Amino acid sequence: MSFDEAAKMDDILTVNQMEKQFSSEWILVADPNTDEALAVQSGKVCWHSKDRDEVYRKALELRLQRFAILYAGQIPENTAVVL
Repeated sequence: MSFDEAAKMDDILTVNQMEKQFSSEWILVADPNTDEALAVQSGKVCWHSKDRDEVYRKALELRLQRFAILYAGQIPENTAVVL
C-alpha cells in the first residue's frame, strides 16, 4: 500500500464509492454507518484485497470494535456467504 493510498484510507466513503474504487475486491470497513436494516451505507476503508482470507486476517489483526466486510461486485462462484 502506497502512502497516497494509506492517506485515502482515512476518508469516509459511501458504499458506491467503495464499489467503484475497489471493484472485484473484498473490503474491510471500520465503524460502518448503517441504515435501520443494518445495511452498510458508508465507512472508513481499513483494508482491501482480491483475497478474502487476507481481509479476514487483517480484521483479526486490527481487533476493530465494529466493522463490516463487503465485496465490491458479483460474489465469485464457489464462495459461501454466511449471514
